[in-house]
Order: sequence, then C-alpha cells, then structure tokens
Amino acid sequence: MPDLEQDGVVVFDDDPRVTRWATRAHEAACAITRDPVERRKWLRHGSTWFVGVDALGNGPDGAVDDADLAGPWAGQVDAPDVWHRAQISVVYPGYPKRDPDESEAAHRFRVVRCAAHVDGLHLEGGRRIVREPHSFILGLPLNDSDACPLVVWRGSHTMMRDALRAAIGAGDPIGADVTDIYKATRARVLEDCEPVDVQMGVGQSVLLDRFAVHGVAPWRDGMRAPKEGRMVAYFRPECRHPEDWLNG
Repeated sequence: MPDLEQDGVVVFDDDPRVTRWATRAHEAACAITRDPVERRKWLRHGSTWFVGVDALGNGPDGAVDDADLAGPWAGQVDAPDVWHRAQISVVYPGYPKRDPDESEAAHRFRVVRCAAHVDGLHLEGGRRIVREPHSFILGLPLNDSDACPLVVWRGSHTMMRDALRAAIGAGDPIGADVTDIYKATRARVLEDCEPVDVQMGVGQSVLLDRFAVHGVAPWRDGMRAPKEGRMVAYFRPECRHPEDWLNG
C-alpha cells in the first residue's frame, strides 16, 4: 500500500462508514449529474467530464442525509471545523475529447500526461498563482469502476513542496506567482517520478498530500463503468492558517 509520507498518497481499505456515506452521496450525485442546468454548467471536454466543483449538497459536517463523513483518514489529517461541499467528478466514455477552445498542446498534455497538476494553483492570464492553499485532498469513490483512475506521481509531493518553499519563502503564500518554478518542477516530476494508477471501489478512500502531482488517466479500451459514469467525490479543505501551507 502506498505510504502518505513517502509516496504522497495512501489508499485505505474498505470501511463500512465510508460505504454508507458513499451510498448516500451516490444517490445525490446521480440526481445532480442528470440535472440539465448542472450539466450545462459543468460538462467539459466534449461532454466526457462533469467537473462538479462544490456540487454535492453535503452538510457543514460533511454528512449526506443521515450518513456521517467518517473514515480511516481521521488520524492523519487536520479535519476542518466546516467541510466544504464536495466536488462530484464524473468521467464518461471517450474522456478526454478536445473542447473547441482548447489548444492542441493542452489536449495532448491531458491525454499523454493525464493533465498532471497540483491543486490550488490557479491559471490567471497564463500564470500560475497560489489561490487555495489546501490542507489535504480526500477522494471517495461513489461507484465501482476501473475507468480513468486517479494517477499520482509517487514522491512528487516532496519535490514540489521543497521547490515552492524555496521560491515563496515564509509568510502568506496566497497571490504568489509560482509559474516558472512550478513548470520546471513538474517537468522534473514527470521525468523522475513513477506514475501510479489508484484503483478503488466503494468503501475505500484515498488521501493525497496537498503537493502531490496528480491527474486522471484517459478512457482506454476495455475500461468499464456504470451507466452514470465513473464517480468520485473530492474534499479539499484549505489550511486553517495559509502561512502553514508550505510547512506541512
């Protein structure tokens, strides 16, 4: 099993608490992803990806209906006082198709390199700016599928953290332009680190270090998913104190 400290990712075994939460969240997610308004808002890449940021209507404690958000990650994270609404990330057969406004290079990077990225660095005017200093990333599969798994570059979190810390220094990182160091370090990660496909089913969960380089594998021949697509819910709580972002 991958190790969070060493690899930047850990996959937890089945847990009945997670299964119960995922079952309730799946019911809600199916309704949301069928909604025409939500589909117009969130479908990307030729309607092969439902982005679904903050789309799940969980409560501030993370619960969905009568299912509490609880699981084996509890001892490894600084849980927020209030959980944000989870992302509902859904991929469909053919992912990723090319959108009309997407460059050929960007599309090729999504296909060949799984759109490898670090969360929280927003693209603004062609520059990468720190906007959301996350504490961790928690993923919970909402159905059973082997399609388009999460891909994590093993050990990338230490390389990226060290590079960003050297570039930004101490203090509040929000608003820092990290374009050059981010691109250079990501290139080294893609060259030197092993990409790991993270396959999971309902009841399992995955915890990522906030600096782990990750992406989504394209849909390949033979992959299978239910009719509603491959569904995963993601939580990305922000650090209580942004200045601690580079110290974890």
